[in-house]
Amino acid sequence: MTATEDLIASAEAHSAHNYHPLPVVVASAQGAWMTDVEGRRYLDMLAGYSALNFGHGNPRLIEAATEQLGRVTLTSRAFHHDRFAEFCARLARLCGKEMVLPMNTGAEAVETAVKTARKWGYRVKGVPGGRARIVVAANNFHGRTTTIVSFSTDPEARADYGPYTPGFDIVPFGDLGALRDAVTEDTVAVLIEPVQGEAGVLVPPPGYLPGVRELTRERGVLFVADEIQSGLGRTGRTFACEHEDVVPDVYLLGKALGGGVVPVSAVVADADVLGVFRPGEHGSTFGGNPLACAVGLEVVAMLETGEFQQRATELGEHLHAELGLLAGSGKVVEVRGRGLWAGVDIDPSHGTGREISEKLMERGVLVKDTHGSTIRIAPPLVISKEDLDWGLDQLRAVLG
Repeated sequence: MTATEDLIASAEAHSAHNYHPLPVVVASAQGAWMTDVEGRRYLDMLAGYSALNFGHGNPRLIEAATEQLGRVTLTSRAFHHDRFAEFCARLARLCGKEMVLPMNTGAEAVETAVKTARKWGYRVKGVPGGRARIVVAANNFHGRTTTIVSFSTDPEARADYGPYTPGFDIVPFGDLGALRDAVTEDTVAVLIEPVQGEAGVLVPPPGYLPGVRELTRERGVLFVADEIQSGLGRTGRTFACEHEDVVPDVYLLGKALGGGVVPVSAVVADADVLGVFRPGEHGSTFGGNPLACAVGLEVVAMLETGEFQQRATELGEHLHAELGLLAGSGKVVEVRGRGLWAGVDIDPSHGTGREISEKLMERGVLVKDTHGSTIRIAPPLVISKEDLDWGLDQLRAVLG
C-alpha cells in the first residue's frame, strides 16, 4: 500500500464521511502549486473555494501571521487587543462602511447577518415581534448550519436536518418580478450572492443587482450581499457588486479575508445597522482575535493596491476567452463566470464533473465538480499565465 492509499484508508476509517475528496493527499504547497505525499505536484485550480486568492504560503501573509504568533494569538473579546481597532477601521474603509463585526467562518457571518437583519427589523423598521422575514434566492449556498440549510433548495444539503427554521421566502435567482412580489411589510432583508458559486458560478442577468438595490431602498429593506466567495478580488473587483456599481447595505466577507492562513469572516455595514447590537447580545470566543486581525489587516493592505483585482481581470479575460473556444468546439456546453472564476458545463458525453475532475487530477490539475457535469475553475490570483495555460491544456487533453 502506498503512503497515499494508507493515509486515505486511515481517514476513511477514522473520520466522518461528510466529504468525498479526490484521492490525493497534499503535504505542502506554495503559490498555485501543491505537492502530495509521494512528491507529485498539482496545479491548484480551486484555491480553497477562493479562500486562497493570494496563493498558498503567501510570504506577506505568513510573515504577518508569524510575527503575531510570537506576540499574542487570543484574548477573547473580554479585553481589547492592539490589532482589533485598526483591522475594523481598515476593513470598514475598504468596504466604504462604518462598522465591522468580526467572526470566524462564512457560515457564522451569514448567521450573524440573519440575526442583524431581524434585530434591525424589530428595533429600527418596527416589524412586530416574531414576524421578520428574509428573502433569499433559489440554488443559494450560504453555509451549512441548521438555520442556513432551512432556506437551501439543495436536497443534499437540507435533507434530514428538520425541523427547519422559519422566516425565509425563496425566489428564483435573477427574477426581479418574483423578488418584488415576495417583499412584504414584514420583510427585513434580501440576502443573495452576487454570483452564485456553489450553484455553478451563476452570474445574474444585467440590471438584476441594481434592481435589487432599488427595490430594497424603495421598500425599506436591507440588501445583504454574501460576498464570502465572490468578494476580495476574485471577480476582478474588490466586490462582485461593483461590476454593476451597486453598494449593498451589508457585506458578508470570509474565505480570502483569512488569506488561507486562519479562518476570518466579517459582517460590514454602517452604524445604523450594526449599531443595533448591545453588549452580550451576540459574540464569538475567537471572532476578531489578534492572529485573525493581523492576517486580515495584511489582506486588506494587499487589496488596497488594486494589484490582485487587476490580475483577476486580465487573467480572467484570458481564461474565459480560452474556455469560450472549448464551448465553440462542442466539448463544453456553457461557460459562466466573472474574473478568474468560471463554471464550466462539460458535455455529458465526456463524463460527469467528478470523472472529469479525476482525469484532471491524473494529469496534475485539481478542480472541483458540482451539479452533474459542471466543474469550477478558480485558481489563486497569483497564478502565472503560463501555469494557467498549462492547466487549460490539460482540460483540452481530457476532453479530447
